[in-house]
Amino acid sequence: MAATSSPFTRVVVDTMRKLYPEALADKSFDNTGLLLEAPYDPDRKQRNSVLLTIDLTRGVAEEAIRRQDSIIISYHPVIFRGLKSITTANSQQLSLLKLVQEGISVYSPHTAVDAIPAGVNDWLANIIMIDPALAKEEDQSPEELNAIEPAPEVDGFEDAGMGRLLILKKPVPLEVLIERVKHGLGLKALPIAIPFGTKIEDHSIRKVGICAGSGGSLLRGVDADLLFTGELGHHDALAAVESGKVVFAPFHSNTERGYLTVMRNVLRTTLVKEWPRIIEDENLGDESERVHVHVSDRDQEPYIIV
Repeated sequence: MAATSSPFTRVVVDTMRKLYPEALADKSFDNTGLLLEAPYDPDRKQRNSVLLTIDLTRGVAEEAIRRQDSIIISYHPVIFRGLKSITTANSQQLSLLKLVQEGISVYSPHTAVDAIPAGVNDWLANIIMIDPALAKEEDQSPEELNAIEPAPEVDGFEDAGMGRLLILKKPVPLEVLIERVKHGLGLKALPIAIPFGTKIEDHSIRKVGICAGSGGSLLRGVDADLLFTGELGHHDALAAVESGKVVFAPFHSNTERGYLTVMRNVLRTTLVKEWPRIIEDENLGDESERVHVHVSDRDQEPYIIV
């Protein structure tokens, strides 16, 4: 019988592929999918639990091992390019070796999460659009919200694509958006760039180009008042402010990490329905029906402001 991952791990992977189809990922550079498949050992009792993280660091791997999770969902692929060897000399490879030894698999959805409707880029758009001080019933919908670069067609995901161009119904003062983004991302400070010779209070924003993570190539040339991305190269930032744009660049993973709470809720809701069905279909009578989905406590943006 061919080796395979645990029944629970297989259900998690199948669910992730339905929620965030791999066909939507940017295959020109990305490496999404099941990156590490730990063989199933029925004598080793893994918990029916998933650990969500942006990056698979040594600390996150230790956290998963300590908790006996079955699978890590790492938004960023821990393997981006082909490996010629896997040794203990490399810290990331050592983590992978320890994980597979403990029966823990690793899956990465990355840009599929960026592309889907209600994914990470729409989450960022909501931070810009929605004033937390206003009542929920008040209309805060945009005039337009579209993908900047359409994705391949996948049934049920017709509006998917990379990045977002958000057009607000009316201009909003820049200082208001600064506070919304700080609040939405949980930041005390927000790195921004504004056109030379101007002040924050000089600017009102109606069009916003959005790209989680690194948006240099995608946002280049986008007609917007504000570019909102995790990081932007020096020359791209200069070109933006020279053309009259404002830039928000709160560091790469700060534009992604908050979405893990959304992913946790969506994934847990689906697994709670799917896992009992699999237990019955595959006669897994000794398997617990309890499902756990957690966001890592050890995952963090490498940069801090002091």
